[in-house]
Amino acid sequence: MANNLELQGGTYHVRLAIPSDVQHAFGNRRILSRSLQTGSHKEAMNLRLPILATWKAQITAAREGEPLPADWQEPFIQKLQAVDDHIKKMKWEEIEGISDDPEVSDDELEAFKRLDPELLNVLVELFRMRQQEPRGDFKLIEDLGQMNKVYEKWLLTCKYSVPAEVEKEMNELISNPTAYKARSPITAARLKEFRSYRESRQIAAKTIAQQEAKLQHLSTHLKQTGQPLDFDCVTAWLDTLTVTSKTKQQYLLAGSVFWKWASKHDARWREQYKDRVNPFENHDLPQLRGKAKKDAARLAFTIEELSQLHTEAEGQGNQALADLIALGTYTGARIEELVQLRVEHLIKCEGIRCIDITDSKTAAGIRVVPVHPALAEVVARLAADSVDGFLIPTTCRNQYGIRSDALSKAFGRLKTSLGFGSKHVFHSIRASAITHLVRADVADRLIKELVGHETGTVTFDVYSQGSSAKQKLDAISKLPSLT
Repeated sequence: MANNLELQGGTYHVRLAIPSDVQHAFGNRRILSRSLQTGSHKEAMNLRLPILATWKAQITAAREGEPLPADWQEPFIQKLQAVDDHIKKMKWEEIEGISDDPEVSDDELEAFKRLDPELLNVLVELFRMRQQEPRGDFKLIEDLGQMNKVYEKWLLTCKYSVPAEVEKEMNELISNPTAYKARSPITAARLKEFRSYRESRQIAAKTIAQQEAKLQHLSTHLKQTGQPLDFDCVTAWLDTLTVTSKTKQQYLLAGSVFWKWASKHDARWREQYKDRVNPFENHDLPQLRGKAKKDAARLAFTIEELSQLHTEAEGQGNQALADLIALGTYTGARIEELVQLRVEHLIKCEGIRCIDITDSKTAAGIRVVPVHPALAEVVARLAADSVDGFLIPTTCRNQYGIRSDALSKAFGRLKTSLGFGSKHVFHSIRASAITHLVRADVADRLIKELVGHETGTVTFDVYSQGSSAKQKLDAISKLPSLT
C-alpha cells in the first residue's frame, strides 16, 4: 500500500495500520480507512495528508493515555486510606482469631500478572510465606496491603499518562498517605467554567466578580490548612473573617451557589462529593438584635440636611451631583436607577409628565414616577443639555459598566466634609423620601408603587394595574421642597 493509498473501484482510499498496543482504543480495529472521493492520484496525495496527521495524533494520544486529572490526589488518598482501614480490620481479626486466609480473585491475579515481573514475584513470595508461616503475621498483612496500594497506582498509570515526577509523588503517598496536604477542589479551571455559566445566565458582572473573589479566598484557606471541604472547615474559615455577620452570609451565599452549580454540572465533583450535604448551609451566625441592631442601622437625612448637601454640591461646582441629589429627593429612586435615566425616559402618562424607570434590580423597580413640581425645571434642563442621551452626565464608567461609581464616591466625599458618618449614604435619601411620604399619610400600597417595592399581596402584585398617574402625582407632590 504505497503512500497509504489504495485504489478501490476507481476511487482512492487512505489507509493506516493501527499498532496492536492501541487497537483497543479504536474498538479493536486493525486498519483505519477513509474514501478520498477522487480518482486522481495527484489529488489523493494531497488529500491524505491531514487525515493521516489526525490519525497519527490519535494513536499517539491513545498510546500516551489521557492527561492525569488535576485533582487526582484526593480520590487516590481515599483509596489508600481504605486499604489502611482494611489492614487494621484484618489485624484485629487476627488478634481475635476469626480471620480467614487472604483471598485473591482470578481477576485480581490476572491484573497482577500484567504488572512488571518483579511485582508479580513479590506477590508469589508473599503467598508462599503465607502458607509456611503461622497465623497472626502482621508483617504479612502489611505487605499485602502495600501490594494493594501499588495496584491502585497501577490502575491510574494504565488509564492516564503519568509523568515521572507525578509517579514519584504517588510512591511518596503510598509510603505515607498522611503526608498529603489536600488541595482545594475550587480550582481555577472550575472557577472559569462557573464564570462562563453565570455569564450565560446574564448574572451581573460585579456580582460574579465579587463572589469569585470570595471563593478564591476560601480556596486559599483550603490550601493553607489542608482541610477537606466540609461543614467544620467552612465554620473554621468563617471564624477567620473579620467582617460582619451580614458579610459572612454573603460569603456563604457565594459558596452555596458554587456548590449547587458544581453538583449539577461537574461530573467529577458529583462523584467526589456524592451523598455530601451542602457545607455552606445551616450556619448559625450571630445576629444583631434590639438596641444593637437599631444603633447599626443607616439613618435618613432630614429635608434640611438634604438642602445643605444640595447647596454645597452646587457651591463646589458639581452640578451633576447637585442634580442627582435633587432627583433622589423628589423620586426616592436608587442611585443606579437615576444615572441610567435617558431623555426618552421622560414621558407623558395620562397627560402627566413622568419618569419611566426601566432599569432596576427588581421587577417591582420597573415603574413610572410622576415628576415632582419642584423637579420640572431640572429635568427639562437636563434633557436639553444632554450630549449622550443620559440625563445625568458622568465621564466615569467602572469595569462593571456602573455609571454611578464616580458620583457615588463624590457624594461620599461631600457628606463626609459636612460631618456625616458611615450611617448616612446616598441610599439614605431614599429612606428620607419614604419617611416623608409616610408622614404625609400616603397609603402604604402607593408608597411601594412609587419607590419600587413589592406589596407582598397577590391582589396588588399580580392582578392590579396600579394607581393612576394623578394619584401618584398627588402623592409625590407631598415630598417637601429643598428650598
